[in-house]
Amino acid sequence: MNTLFDKIWDAHVVQIIPDGPQQLYIDRLYCHEVTSPQAFEGLRRRGLKPFRPQNIYCMPDHNTPTHDQDQPIADPVSRKQVDTLARNATEFGLNHFGMMHPKNGIIHVVGPERALTLPGMTIVCGDSHTSTHGAVGAVAFGIGTSEVEMVLASQCILQQKPKTMRITINGKLGKGVTAKDLALYVMSQITTSGATGYFVEYAGKVVQSLSMEGRLTLCNLSIEMGSRGGMIAPDETTFNYIKGREYAPKGEAWNKAVAYWKTLYSDENAQFDRELEFDASKIEPMITYGTNPGMGIAITSEIPASQCATDVKALEYMDFKSGETLIGKPIDYVFLGACTNGRIEDFRAFASVVKGKQKAKDVTAWLVPGSWNVDKQIREEGLDKILEAAGFEIRQPGCSACLAMNDDKVPAGKYCVATSNRNFEGRQGPGARTLLASPLTAAAAAITGRITDPRTFL
Repeated sequence: MNTLFDKIWDAHVVQIIPDGPQQLYIDRLYCHEVTSPQAFEGLRRRGLKPFRPQNIYCMPDHNTPTHDQDQPIADPVSRKQVDTLARNATEFGLNHFGMMHPKNGIIHVVGPERALTLPGMTIVCGDSHTSTHGAVGAVAFGIGTSEVEMVLASQCILQQKPKTMRITINGKLGKGVTAKDLALYVMSQITTSGATGYFVEYAGKVVQSLSMEGRLTLCNLSIEMGSRGGMIAPDETTFNYIKGREYAPKGEAWNKAVAYWKTLYSDENAQFDRELEFDASKIEPMITYGTNPGMGIAITSEIPASQCATDVKALEYMDFKSGETLIGKPIDYVFLGACTNGRIEDFRAFASVVKGKQKAKDVTAWLVPGSWNVDKQIREEGLDKILEAAGFEIRQPGCSACLAMNDDKVPAGKYCVATSNRNFEGRQGPGARTLLASPLTAAAAAITGRITDPRTFL
């Protein structure tokens, strides 16, 4: 009796090294501009070429500005990284979706939406949030630069096989509770190290009820619990999402693929190294108050008492106090986007709250689609008109304010309600104060200028 993870992992093992790691075949390598330059340089030094260039896709996302992408990048460091990726992809004959290319965007958004990411695959990228791709039923995880070089050269990687954990969420989601809230709630319960050493499978009726966008959000945040990755067994929701997309199998190949994908589930008596279960009815819209994603509370709750020096330091940085609520606290910035919440469903949710209302005068809002395809969907559905009427501007695709590697930086001391994945000190800019939340909660803050329970507007 095997787990879903075991089935996919074991099918990709090339050899097992006695008392050492396993050699794992990799179906898809994604490369972005930040972690790949040294890997390509390593190939040059050794006189090697990529073993299977057709299985490698490159695109810039971290350093790309979210405005004027048709112009040269102003920041010299960002420009060099983006240009270097383009040169490397050309030199080594790799697939490359550069800035302004219609297939460009955040790599973890583009992969699933183009069906480059498929069930049963092993997928790696030099980025921790590669865990996102597990939402379709793949084994996907982030790797380091030296490992990127290893995969470029051999299409394989040496890895210790992780332990397995199943997180089951049953019950019924309450009003205004999204996949982002599920993830923040689980982290608040098990901490950011609670899944260290494990590969997590999400299961249960609530997980099965999530849209593919919601599943992608949930798996994206797996890494924030310390896990190696997260995954969800493919089902009709998965197949319907993939069917007809650009790189999806076609015709008879589709039928064969689906027949295989339907075998990808954990057997009834499969043994996990650890099992956790949560009741969705206990989960409310969540928001973080500290400096790691596990420091989250229900939006109407009080900040808990500090348990250690780390908690004290976090509250000092955020200028919050134990025992106070966040409701009504003024905010300065709102960020909708990132590989966590930059998909069409997230923009639909945000627009549903702000429709017919106006952005708060003193709030700066960055609304950043995760890809040019999401931008196209926004305009086809008329969401751009709703957002613009409410005083919001849609920016060009990229990682944007998720991390301070491009122009979209939050100034020191300012508060930002962000739909991204990390709230570390300085993550959005030196001295920036980040509160992680769902698109619904971000939208409520954007129109009130304060932390607001989104259920007020639902």
